[in-house]
Order: sequence, then C-alpha cells, then structure tokens
Amino acid sequence: MQVITIAGKTISSKDKPFIIAELSGNHQQDFAIAKEMIKQAAAAGVDAIKLQSYTADSMTLNSNKEGFVITESDNLWQGKSLHELYGEAATPYDWHEALFSYAESLGLVAFSSPFDKAAVDMLEGLNVPCYKIASFENNDLPLIEYIAKKGKPVILSTGMASLAEIDEAVQTIRAQGNQQIILLKCTSTYPASAENTNLATIPHMQQSFNCLVGLSDHTLGIGASVASMSLGACVIEKHFVLDRNAGGVDAAFSLEPLELSSLVKECNTAKRALGQVCYGGTEAEVKSKRYRRSIYISSTIKAGEQFTADNLKVVRPGLGLPPKYWDKVVGKTARCNLEEGTPLSWELFA
Repeated sequence: MQVITIAGKTISSKDKPFIIAELSGNHQQDFAIAKEMIKQAAAAGVDAIKLQSYTADSMTLNSNKEGFVITESDNLWQGKSLHELYGEAATPYDWHEALFSYAESLGLVAFSSPFDKAAVDMLEGLNVPCYKIASFENNDLPLIEYIAKKGKPVILSTGMASLAEIDEAVQTIRAQGNQQIILLKCTSTYPASAENTNLATIPHMQQSFNCLVGLSDHTLGIGASVASMSLGACVIEKHFVLDRNAGGVDAAFSLEPLELSSLVKECNTAKRALGQVCYGGTEAEVKSKRYRRSIYISSTIKAGEQFTADNLKVVRPGLGLPPKYWDKVVGKTARCNLEEGTPLSWELFA
C-alpha cells in the first residue's frame, strides 16, 4: 500500500481523505479576509490550505493582443486580459510566511502552487512540506523537474492532459528520484459540469501510473467529491470562499464555510462506508438476526398431529427453523403438545 506523509499527516487508500481548501484569489487581496478564510477552513475540518504563488508578470505578458484577452462568452472572466486577471487574483508574496504560520498554528498543512522557478525558490525559503502543480502547468516539464528535485511530495493536477502527457510529467518527477506523487483528476472548466467530471478515470489513473489519486473538484456542490471516495480518491481539493455573494475571482464555484464542513463530513463518511468485502452480517448486526423470519407454531397442535400450512407460519422473530425448511417440516408429526407462538425446532418432531 502506498503511503505519503505530508507534515505528519499520512495519505493512503486506507486513511481518511486529505482535504485541501484552495484559497486562490478569493481573498480579494485583503490580508484580513485571507486570514479569516484560513480560520474558517480549519473550523470546517480540512487538513490543509493552499495558496497560489505567482505575479501577473510571471504568468503572462501585459498585452491586449489576440490570445491575451479572455473572449469566451461562457467564461467567468470574459473581457479581462490575462495580465489583469492574474494581477487581481495574485496572493502577495510577502503574505505567504504569515499565512502559512497562522495555518500551521491551527493544525493545518500549508503549501502552494508555484508557477515559475522564482516562486519555487520563495516557497523553499519558507520550507513548504509539498508542492502542487496546477493543471495549466502540467506540461511545463522544466518547472516540474525543478520542483521534483526538491525531494518533497508533488501533487499534480491532470486537467486537459492526455495519458501521454501525464506519463511525461510522472516520468519527469520519477527521473529525479522522487516517488512521492499524487495525481488529481481534474476538469479545467469553471465551474465543471458533472457530465464532464468523468470520475471513472480515477481507478484507471491509479492502475496506469501506480500513484495515489485524488480529485481537484471544480463542480458546484460536494456530490462529485463524495462520489470519488468510492473510486479510490484519497485527496480532495476544493476552492473556498467566505461568501460567494461578496465576490472573489473564483467565488462562483467555491464552497462557503458550512458547505466546506459538509464536504469534510460526508467525504469522511463515504470513506468509512467503503469498508471491505463482507457477507453474512457484521458483528454489529448479530442482535438484528433474531428479527429475521423463521417457522413458528401458529395454532395449538396436539401430540401426534401433523404440521400443516394451517398450524405453521413463517413470521418474525428468527428463533425457529429457517423458512428454507418449510417443505421438509410440513407433513411431519408433532412429538408433544405445542402452543401457538412456539418456535419450531427439530426436537419437536416425533
């Protein structure tokens, strides 16, 4: 069984799901909001919070030429240039240390997604326990190699990547001697529809790459995350916001505090419910077995009389012979007088 430990928390197919609250840019560049988000995420019971480490200039060019402006009508950020969007969403680098420290004081794992080597260097200086590679960067093999060389667990979102591209990324990490890889099934639309989420990919991804696999969930609500537990997901990442109505770049597909709490609760319930292959009832069901059906005397029978459909009945509780013996007992003779309500047993036959 594969086990990866991040800041003292173990992640495996047997452990409870490792749940990450993604702050993204929903702090609206207000440090107090960012800190309150971490406080509320901890109260909801998540295991970790994640930031994103970039600047507008490290992400793109300050250009309004074709390709640098979001034009799709169904895009949350239509009309914005990439530079403008990333400028609004960026988490200032000088916040990172204070936010990480605050998260750790609340018992949370704190880490980030770096988007260039300078961001990796900054995060290394803060001794982050692991790294996340975002879906849009999963084809940046030089960046992935640089991160892998740090020797820390790598969580890789696979949105948009083909099987071959995922293999390239995984092999790049492993080539640096780093075997600590968690792949996240991800659909890179915002929000993602249930129909495009394709959770069935999770076990295939596990088998294909011999890695732990989780879900970076951009759907609305918690249904997809909970369902992923049954397919072997061991990590869940969800975007988080204090109040969707108050805004935030990712607010439209982010969970509010009560929803995040429900996510944690229901994913943990789903994971526990998987259990193991079990037939014949659990130890907890032993007492319930007495209320199954069995064969009872339904009217008084005298010694020497035959058992018939008129004086026997299959009823609850289950203290008599099982119903499967009905055809064997009908027509046999009673050994003694029997009262209504007597459970039938082999000793009662003449």
